Amino acid sequence: MIVSWMTTNRCNLKCQHCYQDAEGVDASTENELSTDEAKTLIDQIARSGFKIMIFSGGEPLLREDIFELVAHASSRGLRPVFGTNGMLITPEVARGLKKAGAAALGISLDSLDEGKHNAFRGDPHAFELTLRGMESCREAGLPFQIHTTIMDWNEAELLDLMDFAVEQEAIAHYQFFLIPVGRGKYIEDTAIKVLENEDLLRRIMDKSTEVPISCKPTCAPQFVRVARQMGIDTRFTRGCLAGISYCIISPEGIVRPCAYMMEEAGDLRKQGFDEIWETSEVFARLRTQDYSGSCGDCEYKDGCGGCRARAAYYHEGDYMAADEYCAHGKQLLEAL
Repeated sequence: MIVSWMTTNRCNLKCQHCYQDAEGVDASTENELSTDEAKTLIDQIARSGFKIMIFSGGEPLLREDIFELVAHASSRGLRPVFGTNGMLITPEVARGLKKAGAAALGISLDSLDEGKHNAFRGDPHAFELTLRGMESCREAGLPFQIHTTIMDWNEAELLDLMDFAVEQEAIAHYQFFLIPVGRGKYIEDTAIKVLENEDLLRRIMDKSTEVPISCKPTCAPQFVRVARQMGIDTRFTRGCLAGISYCIISPEGIVRPCAYMMEEAGDLRKQGFDEIWETSEVFARLRTQDYSGSCGDCEYKDGCGGCRARAAYYHEGDYMAADEYCAHGKQLLEAL
């Protein structure tokens, strides 16, 4: 079970696709969870049976109490990991995170072309500092993986990025398929199309058998079906985890099924996290897996589940509707 806490809405970048629509480094943190509130949250997360806690953002390394909170999570038996742009990972930061108990960092890199990565991330030094961050992790013995957001302009680089992750001694490469929420809605036209999506999933899964690291398409739950159809073994047995074994918490303490779903499951300032996880109507409905349309009829429903965020986005908030961003689902509809 995995929970992701968006520790802050502050960020040192202005990425074109940011689902959180994160603000600048000087943005107000007045309504964000305090250190004490965060520690209480961590206690409740551990009590609820979660094993992995992702510190994300915004940029989580902008929180002054981040080492303290990582140490607290580690002391409660959680595995603290990060989602970060990597630019703030100096040698001192990497050593501090490792000492506090951080298990691994997820570092974003969207292109091997420095100019393209910098333009997408909104900073002329992003590429250089991100690679320095990876170097700092290696020197500190702090495991890291590379995260890449896929769009039409970097799709052709993806397999090379998987090789690059190996060269950088990353432990994994996760590929994030664009969902048009937050600032991402302004670049929706750069998302790859359904048939291209299917082809790319097949190429990713095929390539995953050739590299010695873990590879996981994210926000593309159809990869589980694709792997089964190709006869490829993967340690991942479920595509969409939203509300089933995964949820997120906003900087202000709002609990939601995933980062790309706006449906609120509860407010930490009104209920404890453990109570929200057990009693939320949103989570209860997602756990029924009673999907409509092609997702409901699909023989791969239990493994894939369809992307609930895309279902909601394209069906006026109905997160139990069909995820039509699926070539197999379209074949099911055509067979009717």
